[in-house]
Amino acid sequence: MAAAARFLLRGAVSKASIANVNVGVQSSFGITLLRLSPNCSSKTKTQRRNAAHFTYYPDPVPTEYGPTTKMNLFQSVTSALDNTLASDPTAVIFGEDVAFGGVFRCTVGLRDKYGKDRVFNTPLCEQGIVGFGIGAAVAGATAIAEIQFADYIYPAFDQIVNEAAKYRYRSGNLFDCGNLTIRAPWGCVGHGSLYHSQSPEAFFAHCPGIKVRHSSLLSCFFFVCFAVEQVPTEAYTIPLSQAEVIQEGSDVTLVAWGTQIHVLREVANMAQEKLGVSCELIDLQTILPWDTETVCKSVAKTGRLLISHEAPITGGFAAEISSTVQEECFLNLEAPIARVCGYDTPFPHIFEPFYIPDKWKCFDAVKKLISY
Repeated sequence: MAAAARFLLRGAVSKASIANVNVGVQSSFGITLLRLSPNCSSKTKTQRRNAAHFTYYPDPVPTEYGPTTKMNLFQSVTSALDNTLASDPTAVIFGEDVAFGGVFRCTVGLRDKYGKDRVFNTPLCEQGIVGFGIGAAVAGATAIAEIQFADYIYPAFDQIVNEAAKYRYRSGNLFDCGNLTIRAPWGCVGHGSLYHSQSPEAFFAHCPGIKVRHSSLLSCFFFVCFAVEQVPTEAYTIPLSQAEVIQEGSDVTLVAWGTQIHVLREVANMAQEKLGVSCELIDLQTILPWDTETVCKSVAKTGRLLISHEAPITGGFAAEISSTVQEECFLNLEAPIARVCGYDTPFPHIFEPFYIPDKWKCFDAVKKLISY
């Protein structure tokens, strides 16, 4: 994942990409007012809060991109931004607090290194941030706009969907803003509640003219700081719309992106150990346009598919994957396609552990697929 963040802002996304829309419960019941028995205690009982609802699995050390060094996730994002600013004199980075390093510290030191004209703060106005980015990209700059949390991208929805996505089409290819990248941290954090936990990818997947990629995971502070991997030190690119087969298998295909990849890695191990079931795990990576060939090829082999994401299940991107696979692989399916996703409710605070599609929900879905 850290390595993936490393190439987020390189040439693979510069031409056509406009939007990269890349636990435990602490319960306290208070002090009892009545002593019901000699064993009762008046002390508040608090359950220990875990750092994350998944186990982090580092990627293998990449060998095809030259020398590597250890980086955590935010360092790899900073490195990608640094390389872009160094190699492209038109590149600019802007957003709320980015001049100070940003809330995730991903732009630390970049203003001092490249100047306040290339790395600068904006007012707290997402519509203005994206609108400025569109204008800068049309004028020839490589514009890198940061939305502090993906939950706050909705004020910019009109600018992204009605302006940026349609700019090339409505001008008959005379103008475009394909050099605009919008970076937005997303997903549950263990304590983010309504406005720091959302996964809005499906909203943008319905819009022609933009590309949506989950190249980096900034949704968990633990993950940002302690997910350390070997990351290439030089700039490199990978193509959009190419899923990655993380683990090959023969019985069930598991598809996810972001944090859920690590959840499903645990599920695949559990399925092998407890059920003797071989799971093929696919990191979709790009939401729009997504890699239908890789997914359908896997399902044709295994005959079973489970898709999991944190966003609500109704209208989530898992529905699009499910529909396409059903059309393309109907005669290969051995069981109905399973979706394990968030509920159709606002993202909760103290009930987050019950909301998220954790390994136990996904493992139960695997058992149902196998026994169908």
